Amino acid sequence: MKNGIALAVFDLAGTLVEDDNAVRDCLHKAAVEYGLNVTPDEISTHMGTNKIHLYQYLIARTKGNRIDFKNFEIDIDNSSFEDAVKLYERYTEYMIAFYQENCREIKGATEILKWCQENGIKVATGTGFHKDINSVIMESLGWVKDGLIDYAVDLDMVPEGKGRPAPFMIFKAMEYLNVQNVRQVIKLGDTPADMLEGYNAGCKAVIGVMQGSTPIEVWGKYYHTHVLDTVKELPELILSGKIV
Repeated sequence: MKNGIALAVFDLAGTLVEDDNAVRDCLHKAAVEYGLNVTPDEISTHMGTNKIHLYQYLIARTKGNRIDFKNFEIDIDNSSFEDAVKLYERYTEYMIAFYQENCREIKGATEILKWCQENGIKVATGTGFHKDINSVIMESLGWVKDGLIDYAVDLDMVPEGKGRPAPFMIFKAMEYLNVQNVRQVIKLGDTPADMLEGYNAGCKAVIGVMQGSTPIEVWGKYYHTHVLDTVKELPELILSGKIV
């Protein structure tokens, strides 16, 4: 443990992994093929979530059912589940093809993971991806194999795939790594879903990073405790004693 921090939970795309709007664009491409009237910006605002649930959410909105994003994993419109699964399957094809060719870490990510491990901070990742895409990323970057990530949580590891903004992926990592106090956990991400996840879990710190594809003007409206340009600044923040 370092400065009262036992576990750091990192988002993947946009936080540890280069994105270049690929997740948004793959989601939007599948939506357009389906005939869903949605803009790339609207998808970007709701990044980091369970993608099947996201498509259910977007289909519901086009039908006039304006679900509050804070209730994203509570008020799910199950009438569109089958259509959302078809959209998700098409999106997954695009996303896996992208990561098989273009999976790159954000500059300095490996060094930050090493620093955490060397300073007694356990590392977990949480993501809006299911196992199929998460596995491609982890196999490409080798972080689990190299012992830099202690636990890589995906949506298939939590009940009913209830991902962000629900706190269950953070709790899953805490359970597996035997971290029993959420006030010893920090959360890092670059989307509104990340901020809400950290808030809903009651984390010691909820840290927004600005190098991701979602601008601070979008996620900054939600609860967060600190802002970093990039994850490379995390050691300085921890050593400064500003996380209390």
